[in-house]
Amino acid sequence: MGYIESLRQMIGNSPIILVRPSILILNQTGEILLVRYKDETWGVPGGMMELGESVEECAIREVKEEIGLTINKLELYGVFSGNHLYTKLRNGHEYYNVVIGYICTHYEGEIKPDGMEVIEAKFFEPTKLPEKTDPYIKMKIAENAKRIVNRIAAQ
Repeated sequence: MGYIESLRQMIGNSPIILVRPSILILNQTGEILLVRYKDETWGVPGGMMELGESVEECAIREVKEEIGLTINKLELYGVFSGNHLYTKLRNGHEYYNVVIGYICTHYEGEIKPDGMEVIEAKFFEPTKLPEKTDPYIKMKIAENAKRIVNRIAAQ
């Protein structure tokens, strides 16, 4: 049983703060790798930090577990938090996310969705994201599309 599950057993549905590292994985043409979850929404690879794990370790582990890629280098992109990252799940669990975003252009391996959490993974142009992309992620990518493209051009 993981940290979040143990915590939920103790406090029930009360709101908690979750640290969620996420990685914008970019290919050499500046496209962003998005993952499609079982609920049909698209998002950025990442997950929830466990006890004793660094943020970077969590981000790298989650990408390996969800889509099979090995992350070789991370660059801090930004830290995002606040009421707009509040979530209430169908089961009643409530949480506020603290998202620590990274950019990665140095990775290895073949993209292989795990089929449990992630059912598809695909690269998209920052200005042409799928309709069912998480609205917050879509907004942040749109706000920073120029910065993302410039990041690739600088390499």
